[in-house]
Amino acid sequence: MRGGIRCYWMLAWLLLAGCGPAREKVVAYTALDRTLAEPILSEFTADTNIEVLATYDVEGAEPVSLTEAIIDESNHPRCDVFWTDEILDTLRLEERGLLAVYESPIGQEHPEAFRAVDGKWYGLAARARILLVNTEVVPEDQRPKSIYDLADEKWRGQIGIATPTAAASATHAACLFASIGEEKAKEFFQKLKANEVQIFAGDKEVAQAVAVGKIAFGLTDTGDAIIELEQGNPVNIVYPDRNPGELGTLFIPSSVCIIQGAPHADAARRLVDFILRPETEIKLANGPRAKIPLHPKAAAASRVQTPRTVKAMTVNFREAAQQAAAAAKYIRDEFTPESKQPRVAAGGS
Repeated sequence: MRGGIRCYWMLAWLLLAGCGPAREKVVAYTALDRTLAEPILSEFTADTNIEVLATYDVEGAEPVSLTEAIIDESNHPRCDVFWTDEILDTLRLEERGLLAVYESPIGQEHPEAFRAVDGKWYGLAARARILLVNTEVVPEDQRPKSIYDLADEKWRGQIGIATPTAAASATHAACLFASIGEEKAKEFFQKLKANEVQIFAGDKEVAQAVAVGKIAFGLTDTGDAIIELEQGNPVNIVYPDRNPGELGTLFIPSSVCIIQGAPHADAARRLVDFILRPETEIKLANGPRAKIPLHPKAAAASRVQTPRTVKAMTVNFREAAQQAAAAAKYIRDEFTPESKQPRVAAGGS
């Protein structure tokens, strides 16, 4: 009998212990380098005691993209916060009505050019699209100054770009279609094709090819270029089209948003505010990929140029998102074996 009583009280204690308040949670889908995002999310949990259940893109494994997962789950949302390194994926979700409005007090301090006016998404931690030049191959007085120099015949076959239908390279193509118009954008890509541009799997591969002198210069982004520069390789970063009357340098922001119908909306708002803090951008700026802070109070000692120091390309990202499918189709149709595709570099696609 006494043993039975002891078991009863032990069972009651276990049941009562399980009846305490559950730890608050938030679900984040994160299409950002895990090495960059995970420490920020862990710091949020440490500060707020809100557990972040994070799902990351798996690079190279070709999973269903997180964007597609959010679309598939739209009738019963699982994701609260979407944090991605690409702005056009966020705008795809916005077009489908899958983003919630949140007028973040911190987000409102970010530049208008890099956030939705209605509070559906906010840009932060950008990267610039730049020309990386091998200083041993290209004399100083012949260094390129514009993306149009990729079409200069004297560099035929000696220049490179990443596959222009994927990642930041595809975003850049869509922004060109939106900013200079379809006709001029098509003309630009035709000239690249005629100039025997080498196509690499990604921006990282472009930067590496420049660093070893495989190509004279190439179009890549600051995140990959800064790695080659800080490793002491003979490279130089050129911020293109920065003079009056020229296009300007394209800055592509990361973005963060709350999904419509988010199951943990209050925690989601707290996480968005945390990600948008100047302190977060400073950490990302000091990281290996030298992200570019957009919050005016993010006073990091930037290792790269920013929209405050060089002329930024004026882009309507919504228009770019609308142009993305047409741009990708045109480029796929042009850069195929049947259309005498430019030679694909080793490791390219």
